[in-house]
Amino acid sequence: MQNFFNEIEIDWNQLWQWLLNWYWLPLFVLYFGVISTILIENRNPTKTISWVMVIVFLPGIGLVLYYLFGQKFRKVRRLQHINREQNTKLLAAWQESLIRMDEQLETIHEKIGTLSRVFDYLKNQKLSFFSLNNRVELFINGEEKFPVLLKRLREAKHSIHLEYYIFELDNIGRQVLEILEEKAKAGVKVRLILDSFGSPDVIKYLVKNPPGYPFVAFLPVNFTSLANSNYRNHRKIVVIDCQYGFVGGINISDRYINTPDQIDYWRDTAMAVEGIAVNNLQIQFWNSWNQTEGEPFLLTDEYLNFSVPHIPERAAVAFSSSDPGSLGPFNMEAIILAINDAKESIQLCTPYFIPSEQLSTALEIAVSSGVRVELMLPEKADSYIVQHASFSFLKPLLQRGVQVYLYKKGFIHAKTVCIDGQLAFVGTVNLDMRSFYINYEIASIVSDEAYCKRLENQFEIDKEASDLITLYIWAHRKKWKRGIDSLCRLLAPLL
Repeated sequence: MQNFFNEIEIDWNQLWQWLLNWYWLPLFVLYFGVISTILIENRNPTKTISWVMVIVFLPGIGLVLYYLFGQKFRKVRRLQHINREQNTKLLAAWQESLIRMDEQLETIHEKIGTLSRVFDYLKNQKLSFFSLNNRVELFINGEEKFPVLLKRLREAKHSIHLEYYIFELDNIGRQVLEILEEKAKAGVKVRLILDSFGSPDVIKYLVKNPPGYPFVAFLPVNFTSLANSNYRNHRKIVVIDCQYGFVGGINISDRYINTPDQIDYWRDTAMAVEGIAVNNLQIQFWNSWNQTEGEPFLLTDEYLNFSVPHIPERAAVAFSSSDPGSLGPFNMEAIILAINDAKESIQLCTPYFIPSEQLSTALEIAVSSGVRVELMLPEKADSYIVQHASFSFLKPLLQRGVQVYLYKKGFIHAKTVCIDGQLAFVGTVNLDMRSFYINYEIASIVSDEAYCKRLENQFEIDKEASDLITLYIWAHRKKWKRGIDSLCRLLAPLL
């Protein structure tokens, strides 16, 4: 028996010696397999090179980062399959609405000219029903949005659907939860989608204290699904009785209200819509719900309403949405299409600016052709790496004549674009690669004179709380700051 164990010990020693001499072989196979997978996926060349460099120059850590944030092929194929299935279900309703949409598109063409091509694009890509019979309201910060939202929730009679990235257990969060519970007890159909990465505390609370309505965590993150953490549902959607809808950058959190005792000022934008366009938000919620483990519900006339009474304002409204399974970066394409048709002015506001080459080129062409292009970013962002990566993209724009403002009053979290005072984007879409290609995002696209005018006026107000950055100032910043910008930019394709 002793000889037997001695033989085993000798075998283990031999195995250990073999590993010391040939450890590189399994690692080579592993690295070769991962890099081959990245190449086969046919990603954007910049992203491909970035991931290969991370894996090669950060041994071990690079593989972990790729597992958590870089895997795309199987996940995206599954999401694309889900999109195809849901689009098939909506095809019949889409066909019935084509005639109505074409008639209304002619009206908006006459009103805003080529800028209306954005609505044509959304129709042709089957992204959004287009309609004119809508009333819209712009909200600056949570102190304007939340009173209206709470009022609409309390008045709900049939259904309440909420989808949020961040939902906090603070004062406003608890108020909303209390109303949802009351309405569910009164027979209102309530459904709640929370992003599992953005709202962990309230998810834990609801699991521990089950509410009287169904709620789901979107793409749950646990040990067996860590890669899900890279795909986030960044949308903020509310649909009430299929008559009232809310969308924008404002999450459910007290930080957006800016009380007198609040230290950090939080500047954001959202919008409300009443009318036929609300059906688009209902469809987006339904799409998201179907990608969770929530009990399915049919998108029947109970939840869709195309017979909304005529609204005099006749605001033109559509929505652009995208997700990791989208056939293209639809939000980015819609914005670029509008930029290309701008004739006088472009105002952009975003907390994170990591543009694609297409977006940067569109802005440079626009300003070079005589369009006034203004870009507003926070002076201090909530992410050190993302902010410095954003700063690295500014010099070429400044050289071409883009006016860049750094907001100083607090943190500007608004995601807005206003073109010629005639077309406005307000939603969840940051002007960065994550919003364009990775996250679940949505933006309202509105043509309404009063709405666009207020958005323009607010941009002017925010400019008073900002510093205009000239090319001279930017080029003469301290070298170490410019160095950090360049270093962080290397990570831009991965952010």
